[in-house]
Amino acid sequence: MKYYLIAGEASGDLHGSNLLKGLYKEDPSCKARFWGGPLMDAAAKEAEGVSCLVRDYKEGAVMGFSSILKNAPKLLGNLRSCKEDILAWKPDAIILIDYPGFNFRIAEWAHKKGFKVFYYIAPKVWASREGRIKKLKKYVDRLFIVFPFEKEYFSKKGVDFIYEGNPIIDAIDDSPLISESSESFMERTGIEDCRYIALLAGSRRGEVSSMMPPLADFVDRMHALPEYSDYKFIIAGAPSRSKEDYSTLLSGREDFVKIVFSETYAVVKHASAAVINSGTASLEAAIIGTPQVVCYSSSTLSFLIARQIIRSTYISLGNLILQRQAFKEFIQYYATGENILVEIRRILEDSSYREAMLSDYAEIRSALGGKGASERVASAMVKELQ
Repeated sequence: MKYYLIAGEASGDLHGSNLLKGLYKEDPSCKARFWGGPLMDAAAKEAEGVSCLVRDYKEGAVMGFSSILKNAPKLLGNLRSCKEDILAWKPDAIILIDYPGFNFRIAEWAHKKGFKVFYYIAPKVWASREGRIKKLKKYVDRLFIVFPFEKEYFSKKGVDFIYEGNPIIDAIDDSPLISESSESFMERTGIEDCRYIALLAGSRRGEVSSMMPPLADFVDRMHALPEYSDYKFIIAGAPSRSKEDYSTLLSGREDFVKIVFSETYAVVKHASAAVINSGTASLEAAIIGTPQVVCYSSSTLSFLIARQIIRSTYISLGNLILQRQAFKEFIQYYATGENILVEIRRILEDSSYREAMLSDYAEIRSALGGKGASERVASAMVKELQ
């Protein structure tokens, strides 16, 4: 059967690649075509011997309401191009992976055209824009959720779903970066053997830009303390970004701030602690086991609009899974260098506080189920089509 997948960001590319591996295993006749990234492309090349990538997500990722308005013509052009490609290829199923702003429009159009529509990694309607549930019911043939707290939510809303665990466990446990020693990581990346704090500013340009000022302030404050003057700071550069995106933080700090691209798992694993922009990376840090503080900052316009529509108590998936605070979240005006420093020092200096966080991490991992989620979802999709 033919599967058309659409992922619009780095996390979607990661989970899409593991889903593809499952589809190729469960369906020997599987042929794929997709909007995604290098990980999905590598999975397809290994199975089919050719590239099946139509459009790289880096070409179209935008963040925030003001950015969406600014890039409206480009987004509309991408939608038109995607629809034309789907019509020409005639897939048996369209698999939408998160990325709701784009994928809801494709879902509505595809349903009207008679295509089978699967939605993998449900839009976060439990956090904001709950009205989209009507579209899920109307335009999506089967919803595949990945968080345990979503089961009760979607059941109450009358949305049919399939839950097979969370694919993040597979992505992390199967990564060779997780089994690598600290010494090997340092030597391979050219970083001197040191204690360091991992800095994850997000994957989209807007996220990175917003996080640079508070991160720079934090780094300067911590480096100025005699007891922490030997610590380094390593930026986990997103694969979709360039070194210039991080220039605000790198400039003038080359002796103690380094950047490593496309190695987020390794950077996080070997860090003493991490400062992370809210998102999938925060949950990944919890699974890997690195203590963290989460920060989120955006444009004033985006923040004011988001504050009116977001209903969830927490912004981090790990805290949402537990329904309590496993780690601190500093949002917008509270995401300051001073607040970050206070929390990082507590993580490093208060052993009982650190151990309590790690204990909560174990509970988060347990709630997400065991390995094999990607293959189980792929099997369920094949059965739905059969």
